[in-house]
Amino acid sequence: MIILQMTGLSGAGKTTLATALQQQLTQINVAAEVIDADVYRKTLNKDLGFSIPDRKENIRRLGHVADQVCKQQKVAVIAAINPFEETRQELKHNYNAKLIWIKCSVPVLIQRDTKGLYQKALLPDDDPQKIRNLTGINDPYELPENPDLIIDTSNTDADSCVQQLLQYCIKLLQDGAPPNGRITDSSV
Repeated sequence: MIILQMTGLSGAGKTTLATALQQQLTQINVAAEVIDADVYRKTLNKDLGFSIPDRKENIRRLGHVADQVCKQQKVAVIAAINPFEETRQELKHNYNAKLIWIKCSVPVLIQRDTKGLYQKALLPDDDPQKIRNLTGINDPYELPENPDLIIDTSNTDADSCVQQLLQYCIKLLQDGAPPNGRITDSSV
C-alpha cells in the first residue's frame, strides 16, 4: 500500500480532501485511513508544542502511524501542515511517502479563514488574542521542493481536486499492484 503525505497551510483543504479521497477509495474497495494532525494533536501528540523540534516530532510520529496503517493493507493519508522540507523528505526516505502539496494562496486563505486563525494572527502585536505561531503568517512554512503532486485549491473546486487525488492514487496503486487485489471499479 501507499502513504500520501499532504502538506499545506491551515485552511488549504487537506482534511477535506483527505476525507473525500478516503470515501472515494472505499467506493472502489480500497481501504484507506486519514491521519489528521489536528486529531492526533489531541491524543498521541498532546505532549508536543509548536516549537520547531516539536513540529518535526509530530510529523515523525504521524509517519510511524501511517506506516502501521500501510501494514494493515490500507492507503494512509496524512493531513498535516508539515511545514519543514527536512521532515517531508524524512517521510519520503523512511516510508516512500508520496508528497502532495495542497497549495492555496494566503489571500484566499485569509478570505476563507475557516477556523478564524488568520484573523487572530493578523491582530496587532499587543492584542492578547493574537496567535503568534500561525504557519505561513508568523511562523515558517518551507515551500515543497519536489512534490509528487500539486493541487491548487485557490481556484479549483473541491470535487475536481478530489478527482485529481483519486486518479493519482489509482495510478500509484496500479503501478504498485495492491496486495489485496485489483481495483474493481472499471469506470475509473
